Amino acid sequence: MVKKIKVAILISGRGSNMKALIDACRDINFPAEIAMVISNKHDALGLNYAQQNNILTAIIDHKKFYSRQQFEEAIDQEITKCGIDIICLAGFMRVLSPWFVEKFQGRLINIHPSLLPEFKGANAVADALNSGAKISGCTTHFVSVDVDSGEIIMQAQVDILSNDDFNSLAQKILVQEHIIYPQTLKKICKKILQQN
Repeated sequence: MVKKIKVAILISGRGSNMKALIDACRDINFPAEIAMVISNKHDALGLNYAQQNNILTAIIDHKKFYSRQQFEEAIDQEITKCGIDIICLAGFMRVLSPWFVEKFQGRLINIHPSLLPEFKGANAVADALNSGAKISGCTTHFVSVDVDSGEIIMQAQVDILSNDDFNSLAQKILVQEHIIYPQTLKKICKKILQQN
């Protein structure tokens, strides 16, 4: 059986990319296991799916902390207790501080709904439509201190058609996200295992 890297996923909502990662990790030959899912919101729908799959979950409400770093220190404590090697952000709607990003440099991965460096930020799908772009897509990247600026790992592109609206484009991009995020995790984990 293949050795597996322990992964934590941070979510804020339905966790559709989290589901794609959990489903990929069911394969006994996949080099990662989702050991923990952490949400900053009590009502994040993704928590239910994680619990149904017997994955440890934690809710750490950012509103209960005086500072961003205090909130992140609470996340760090949970991650350390669980012996996590890699953190995947999957619709986690908080900007992480330099302290957290630097602590987990090279082990903190995000997925973004555009072909970075195009259309950074929270409105990437709308920005792509409004710009008149003919293609968009998604990007997995290492998280850096500057938002959506870390080293690109993998990308997938989709055509923007004349009849596309926000929902249709977002859905097309999401399909590709669910393909490349597991591929990205596999690639990173294999690399770690080769180095050990």
